[in-house]
Amino acid sequence: MSGDRSANGARGAGGAAPARAPAPDKVDPQVLRTALILVVGALAVVFDTTIVSVALHELAVGLHTSVSTIQWVSTGYMLALGVAVPLSTWALARFGGKRVWMAALTVFLVGSVGSSLAWNAGSLIGWRVVQGLGGGLMLPVMTTLIMQAAGGRALGRTTTWVALPALFGPILGPLVGGAIITDLNWRFMFWVNVPFCVAGLILAGRHLADDAPPAPSAGATRPRLDVRGLALLAPGIAAVILGLSNAGSADGFGHTDVVAPLTVGVVLLVAFTRYALRHRDPLVDVRLLTARSVGSSSSVLFLSGFSLYGAMLLLPLYYQEVRGVSALSAGLMLVPQGVGTLVSRQIVGPLTDRVGARSIAVVGFLVVAAATVPFSFVDAASDGRLLALWLLIRGIGLGAVTMPVMTAAYVGLDRSQIPHSSVLTRTTQQIGGSFGTAVLAVVLERSVSGTGEGALVSGFHTAFWWATGFSLVATALCVWLPGRAQVHAAAARAAAPPAPPAPVEVTEVK
Repeated sequence: MSGDRSANGARGAGGAAPARAPAPDKVDPQVLRTALILVVGALAVVFDTTIVSVALHELAVGLHTSVSTIQWVSTGYMLALGVAVPLSTWALARFGGKRVWMAALTVFLVGSVGSSLAWNAGSLIGWRVVQGLGGGLMLPVMTTLIMQAAGGRALGRTTTWVALPALFGPILGPLVGGAIITDLNWRFMFWVNVPFCVAGLILAGRHLADDAPPAPSAGATRPRLDVRGLALLAPGIAAVILGLSNAGSADGFGHTDVVAPLTVGVVLLVAFTRYALRHRDPLVDVRLLTARSVGSSSSVLFLSGFSLYGAMLLLPLYYQEVRGVSALSAGLMLVPQGVGTLVSRQIVGPLTDRVGARSIAVVGFLVVAAATVPFSFVDAASDGRLLALWLLIRGIGLGAVTMPVMTAAYVGLDRSQIPHSSVLTRTTQQIGGSFGTAVLAVVLERSVSGTGEGALVSGFHTAFWWATGFSLVATALCVWLPGRAQVHAAAARAAAPPAPPAPVEVTEVK
């Protein structure tokens, strides 16, 4: 009888048992379902980026234009990506996650089909810009929706799903791109995106919760777009990325087409920062950078761009230019690194929830640095099997860096702050990647003194030493990341039941 009374008491006046909250160290099945739905669509963006990066020469030949012109296929896409990312905070508040996700995925689908039908270099660049606008919204929206669904619980395990597209991209993207270049027409590179986009739209339409904001009540208004903030931030990000892109292809930073956009971009970003600090509801809340979780993760993600994106420039170039292999073969040789990253995903996510991001990221960067050092001694005759082993180890280190640092960016944040953190971390990682790629490209170009294979190999040695150094600098910054105590305290607050409303004092009117 006592058991029956306890059960009835638990059901409450409504007669229905309350839903059992998931354990704080387990991923809620609903969060898992949301993540899987979003990952399907996001794979289109990741594959597209990695596939196109290995095909620029073939695009120049197929469209009868110069390599310098066809570089804008990548540059235009990156600029559009940077412009669209800040819009996600307002779009989510104004329309809801499901609508924004499906709209962005549709834009990316249209851009992909248009790119496959491009009739000249200009039209391809234009359609790539359309793709970038869609992809720029998709990536922060995906992260925001998954992290909001997690509600502060099991952030490490949840981040493994957020990072899943980025893990598969380096493995399959170069392989698919190399195979298409070798055996098919370049137009098929963009048709690869279509099945992911269509499947993503169907799954999102059927299974994502409709989270459209309710109609405003009397006297209230819908969230307004911060036009002034957008006019400062979006072109500021684009100008910085453009300047860094020009630096990578212009053999240095001391050129007008590098200095001018970088100067304009930095001025606009500083102006936006000053404006946002005075504005009550800015497009992106830069005040979050003063929070330890967001500020530290943004700084480390910026430097991780040197280790990740910069080295991803060097590695395929080494295989193609020093060892003389094809694009497809270079893609195959880079697979071990992607496999290592995928393997570490199974370990790092749960471990981050237990010990925090700091110690794991430190170890991860040290592993990345140690596994990059051997490439500072390689030549055309180096043992390919040994290099594959070092790439596997390097991939494990990269996985131990990326996921904990991404997790750290959301420790202790409430639901309304998550979209702003997504934009801040995504932007700093993107600019860091562009900066790292530009610096290492300049280092490689200037280190190749003279002609012949010896000069080329020596240039790669110097560039890989620089990549190792950047990893060590990032290791020092990791001590600022949240540790075990901060992670556990935030998880406890997230798992705690909401406080009961304060009693309302009624005053008798005589």
